[in-house]
Amino acid sequence: METDPTRALVWMIGLPDISFLAVEDGPGGVGKIHVETVTRSVGCPSCGVPAQVKDRPLVELVDLPLQGRPCRLVWHKRRWMCPDGDCSMASWTEEDDQIAGPRQLLTSRSARWATLQVGKHARSVNEVAGEFGCDWHTVNDTVVAYGEALLEADDDRIGEVTVLGLDEVLMVRIGPFHHQHFSTQLVDVRAGQLLDIVPGRGSAEPMGWLAEQGRAFRDRIEFGTLDLSGPYRHVFEVMVPNATLVADPFHVCKLANTKLDECRRRVQNETLGHRGRKSDPLYRCRRLLTKAKERLDDQGSEKLKGLLRAGDPNGDVATCWEAKEAVRESYAHADAEVALEWVTQLGHDLQDKDYPIEARSLGRTLIRWRHQIAAWHLAHVSNGPTEAVNNLIKRVKRAAFGFTSFRNYRIRSLLYAGKPNWDLLATVTPR
Repeated sequence: METDPTRALVWMIGLPDISFLAVEDGPGGVGKIHVETVTRSVGCPSCGVPAQVKDRPLVELVDLPLQGRPCRLVWHKRRWMCPDGDCSMASWTEEDDQIAGPRQLLTSRSARWATLQVGKHARSVNEVAGEFGCDWHTVNDTVVAYGEALLEADDDRIGEVTVLGLDEVLMVRIGPFHHQHFSTQLVDVRAGQLLDIVPGRGSAEPMGWLAEQGRAFRDRIEFGTLDLSGPYRHVFEVMVPNATLVADPFHVCKLANTKLDECRRRVQNETLGHRGRKSDPLYRCRRLLTKAKERLDDQGSEKLKGLLRAGDPNGDVATCWEAKEAVRESYAHADAEVALEWVTQLGHDLQDKDYPIEARSLGRTLIRWRHQIAAWHLAHVSNGPTEAVNNLIKRVKRAAFGFTSFRNYRIRSLLYAGKPNWDLLATVTPR
């Protein structure tokens, strides 16, 4: 069966409205396909007089690899000029979004493919650039440009959010002193979807984002999930005052374990004068202390009691361990009012002057957050989906080997965890 080479090239390139001029081998084995648009009559945009071709500049665009080798599409553009000397329109260059978007270095089809690979599948830019045989910045700039266009075109991406979660992620360490730069993630907890990312971990940026969404969006929010963060609590109290705040149970129990560990290390230094060593009683029981009481068998329970008797002369560590277990016990209640009473009484009891300083600090925090802690029994929502989204963002960071540009970080994260409508990618062109 005979095959028309032009039709074969049309099938491979996917551009039926172009004429193929030549195919050549470029330097380094890079294939070059020379094309031009089908000739049409063009009028001056200003006066309408039929235009004349001024010159034919060659624009070399990165295209998808062909047969395992990098490929370039060489576009013989037409630069038009108006023959009317009185016209203010001097000259202009033809454009065709089917071939490439304005000021883009990749063809449209290779740009969309690169955006899909880097954005949806979390491949590294360097890997895709290696397949194209081009520079890292060429691919990254294209992915960010098309990613922004896709997110702007997807008007239905953010739906009706009823549970909003806030959490922070370390974005990058910059400078000789590795100064930390954080970002705040806003997540639809019920859908497990990343809504947006704002810089920093303060209250100003999330409040600004919520203000941009409008009053109707904020009024639909019924619950707000957060860790024990004062700035995030301020965001909810100011922007969505009618929402019920829910302190994440994991972070509440983590705080109790942190205070227990601080007490263990303090007593270790006060009794032995050094950090924990493998033969020290408190160091040997550090893992047993973090276990739930009901998960300790008889042997483990006896071992823990014996090590505490040997290394905790004043009973400070044992007191903090009981406090940690009491915090966990608060989540065993099914009634929100009982849980509130439990947390309130526990917080007051832990502030007794005879208790260790770590237990008193824990008690003050429990009192300050008692309503948000007890609200979990009413809402039964947590910041778990927000933490899951954070893990997706960290996967993007691993693929990118760290970010220094917040714009790149935000777009790449939203493409991977923001659940955009990828069908729209075929219709968008960056401007």
